[in-house]
Amino acid sequence: MKLLRFGPKGQEKPGCLDTQGNLRDLSGVTADFGGDTVSLDALAQLAQIDPATLPVVDQPVRIGAPLAHVPNFYCIGLNYAAHAAETGAEKPKEPLVFSKATSSLAGPQDPIIIPRGATRTDWEVELGIIIGKPALYVDEADALEYVAGYCAVNDVSERDFQKNRGGQWIKGKSAPGFGKIGPWLVTADDVPDPQALRLQLSVNGDPRQDSTTADMIFTVAQIVSYMSRFMELLPGDVIATGTPSGVAAGMSPPQFLKPGDVVSLTVEGLGTQKADVIAAS
Repeated sequence: MKLLRFGPKGQEKPGCLDTQGNLRDLSGVTADFGGDTVSLDALAQLAQIDPATLPVVDQPVRIGAPLAHVPNFYCIGLNYAAHAAETGAEKPKEPLVFSKATSSLAGPQDPIIIPRGATRTDWEVELGIIIGKPALYVDEADALEYVAGYCAVNDVSERDFQKNRGGQWIKGKSAPGFGKIGPWLVTADDVPDPQALRLQLSVNGDPRQDSTTADMIFTVAQIVSYMSRFMELLPGDVIATGTPSGVAAGMSPPQFLKPGDVVSLTVEGLGTQKADVIAAS
């Protein structure tokens, strides 16, 4: 299933795409997506519904983030060897885990907002994991059984806040609009191999990132299992699994985002984002 949320910001409704690409309204049969409403049990119930019985939504329509809220928004840093190298960092021996503020959550069409005082705002196309049931002390062999689905992520980053302002990376990762997910939550049964997905990103039509999840240092299964040793993952948690090389900070000279730029990205099978870059008001 491809699940999504549509409508004006703050008034989104849950929906899905049928096999012909029609947008169908799910608001009559489920609450807004987030937390337990995207648990594996809840998704199994939705899978029993014939999309042809649901109202068709006229398009075009704004597509919001596929989740109204997330219990936690986790990220894995430096999870592609070439990206670690371009940033001058060593290849990590264990997954490097950090968080984004949940208030950074944004949809695929929402603008990238450069924060006040920012000078080095960067892009990062990533594969996102959505957790489907509580996960604690999970074996790697069983880890994918805890995944509800996947989504495209742009882990937007302000490098100055991240690297030069002390403390945790979360300060450079959490501004409004920095947690862009969607357009869809694609259920795990429609992603047979999360380690075989192409990721691409361009700025103003110029290619910047082009890689596959096969190049991840730590796989989806390894990440879920590893994180469950330290915390209980909850239904609706999002984990962004790291970005390949090609970020602005790795260019010579760096070419950070500025108002007027347009960032487009695609994760194979998970949809496309296209966002204007604007300055914070």
